[in-house]
Amino acid sequence: MSDERQKHNASCHCGSVRFRVRLADGFNTIRRCNCSYCRMRGAIAVSAELKDIEFVEGEDNLTLYQFNTGTAKHHFCKTCGIYTHHQRRSNPNQFGINVACIEGVSPFDFPEVRVMDGISHPSDSGSAAEVAGILRFEPTR
Repeated sequence: MSDERQKHNASCHCGSVRFRVRLADGFNTIRRCNCSYCRMRGAIAVSAELKDIEFVEGEDNLTLYQFNTGTAKHHFCKTCGIYTHHQRRSNPNQFGINVACIEGVSPFDFPEVRVMDGISHPSDSGSAAEVAGILRFEPTR
């Protein structure tokens, strides 16, 4: 059976890391997180299953950052420093893909983005993931 989901081309800023990805549910899973790390990173992520990412070039140019429990694995280009993706703590079977790395997509394409409560992470609290708020972008031009 074939997978009809669109493959998206993606890369870091300098182009050293290039990959293709099929998103789990299109752009319906866009979100940010308010944990200490994500607050500083500021990226908007979208979901993909682990099997749905294919590196075309530069996988060896990625570096890894882990903190706290070490469950989430955050990947960055060693050359330009751009966060490309991470293996999720909330669902280790998924990657969060930086939407800004996807060809033709900007974080500013989304007027509203859910902000998940990573401060009270479901893995710590034992409860379901909760929305902490909504991030809005209203262009003036």
